[in-house]
Amino acid sequence: MSAEAAVFPAGRDGLIGFTPAKVNLFLDVLGKRPDGFHDVETLLASIDLYDTIEARRRSDDALTLVCEPPTVPNDGRNLVLMAAEALRMQTGTRFGADLRLVKRVPQEAGLGGGSSDAALTLVLLNRLWNLGQDRDRLLHAAAAVGSDVGFFLDPQAAWCTGRGEIVVPVTLPTTLNLVLVKPPMGLSTAAVYRNLILDAPPVSSAAMRSASSLPNLIAAMHNRLQPPAFAAAPAVAAHFRTLLNCNPQAAMLSGSGSSLFAVAEDRPDAERIALEFRAAAPDCRVFVVRCPAPAFPSATSASSHQGVPR
Repeated sequence: MSAEAAVFPAGRDGLIGFTPAKVNLFLDVLGKRPDGFHDVETLLASIDLYDTIEARRRSDDALTLVCEPPTVPNDGRNLVLMAAEALRMQTGTRFGADLRLVKRVPQEAGLGGGSSDAALTLVLLNRLWNLGQDRDRLLHAAAAVGSDVGFFLDPQAAWCTGRGEIVVPVTLPTTLNLVLVKPPMGLSTAAVYRNLILDAPPVSSAAMRSASSLPNLIAAMHNRLQPPAFAAAPAVAAHFRTLLNCNPQAAMLSGSGSSLFAVAEDRPDAERIALEFRAAAPDCRVFVVRCPAPAFPSATSASSHQGVPR
């Protein structure tokens, strides 16, 4: 599902779009860069858990943002506004917009929700303001906002390298049925990286890149950030053990956490795992999702794929 395909008219003067979360099926940290970031190699894949953004053009140059729930920041800390400013800076335009974000993807969860929102903002405003920016130009703006933003311009599955801004789309060998678990606590990416000790060589991505079946893909799953994340938040590690006790095919931390995901044999197995985990850990949010996320063939079907917790 490309970000373009998930954009629909919202009246005569507006657009509305749906943008997914992601999981990392493979993540290794190759080393620290001179700019303070880390070089990574990661396989990102979208899941059908979506945020929604509505954009309407203004007659002046103001940018406004309303968020639901209202606890989500609606100022310069929000990547939606950062993306809008990055696009204006890149193009020199001074158009304004009223933006409304409905947040369903948990925050501080390793699911890329903020980056996904930023990417959709670039797509919406590029169309709303008739800027004519092609994908390469949007990727340039995305890189100025954040490392994962470029992936969400065409969010199916992709290998991302550099600090995450170099995006090479790929096709997964199969659709995955996942159980996504968001513990009540969040995790700061910076805090997890502070706990990271690069005392072993990177794990080769060759097995994951050549995986041609679900068993191959499961065997190649890897996340270098899982040990430092568990060290930073022992409660997340405890939830991971609970998830393993539900007997999934595999389980892993997504990104820098705090979200965990379990791979199920099929959809009924995913529903079983979700039911068992929810009974054991009622304080967590639990979602049953597909990976990669399915495309939106129409606005009607889009409304039925909004990632409601199960």
